[in-house]
Amino acid sequence: MDSLVADLVSIVTAICEKPAAIGAGCMTALVGEGEIDGLLRGLVLVDVAPSIEVAGVEKITGFMRSGMDGFEFLHDVADAIAAHNLHRTQWPRTRLGVMEGAAVAARAIRVPTLLIRGAEGACELLSVIPGSRMVDVADAGHMVAGDDNDVFSAAVEGFLRDPEPRT
Repeated sequence: MDSLVADLVSIVTAICEKPAAIGAGCMTALVGEGEIDGLLRGLVLVDVAPSIEVAGVEKITGFMRSGMDGFEFLHDVADAIAAHNLHRTQWPRTRLGVMEGAAVAARAIRVPTLLIRGAEGACELLSVIPGSRMVDVADAGHMVAGDDNDVFSAAVEGFLRDPEPRT
């Protein structure tokens, strides 16, 4: 995680402005902003929270292991994903990871933060990051952006236009 945060700091330094980090997982940005206040101008966490939902991790891990021997054809990959996620019509690429220290980092975040979905961990995240808010994408599975990209995109665009919470 230290290396990933160092990479993020290098990128932010190189572009000479504070970006909003948006991503599936986005733990690097969460930890980076938690450790370095003001690194980012905003944070959009997609279906992730500081606490781990064991059942969800086990389901995803089982699915990922099921393809360890590879696939002969690309349509075999699509079929495996469709069997895992029955309501998915599209499947974007993703990188999964579990990072330690996220709960501590989240408590230090003061930039505007939007959580899209999040399930059980959402309440915890919303309680530790002042002014954070959540958008729940109804009937979305693990990859919210792929399950309902229109709702996802509208939530991100709205947040980027007006990141400060309404009271």
